[in-house]
Amino acid sequence: MNDTQKQTLLKTARGTVEAVITGAAVPKPESDDPELNAHCGCFVTLKNQGRLRGCIGQFTSEVPLVELVVEIARASATGDPRFFADRITADEFDQLDIEISVLSPLKRTDEPLSLRLGVDGIYIKRGRASGCFLPQVATETGWGKEEFLSYCCAHKAGLPAEAWKDPTTEVYLFTAEVFGSPFKAINGG
Repeated sequence: MNDTQKQTLLKTARGTVEAVITGAAVPKPESDDPELNAHCGCFVTLKNQGRLRGCIGQFTSEVPLVELVVEIARASATGDPRFFADRITADEFDQLDIEISVLSPLKRTDEPLSLRLGVDGIYIKRGRASGCFLPQVATETGWGKEEFLSYCCAHKAGLPAEAWKDPTTEVYLFTAEVFGSPFKAINGG
């Protein structure tokens, strides 16, 4: 993705968050750029001075990426259950940093320890229980591979910490092109 495409997605996300928290009409994005019209997953992360304020995403999409960014930015601003009691306010809007992670398709692995820290994200699923970490979480926390997998099992999926070792647990890897606002490429993106 080039800088212009990244800027378009960041402006779209920022405009959506601003509209949602101020009660204005949410913008309807349109683009003739094939990259922005690709059907892929993404996450939108909102932080205020480094403190997480919302992070929602999905792995696949039936709508173009530019439209998905609107849906996900709206959900990150108002629908993250971790922040129902402490919603983002209009007063903090100018302090919000927005990070977008455009995802590759999921690839199931039978060798979870083959993951590349800081490069691969993980999605762990067993039955109805599931959880994920974006690739940048490993870098931000300083966790090793086993910690990354175990923490995702225990704290995101609600499974035993060692569930990733069980063959009935599905472990998927994915990569992400990560960029943020103020604009900066985060993961070589």
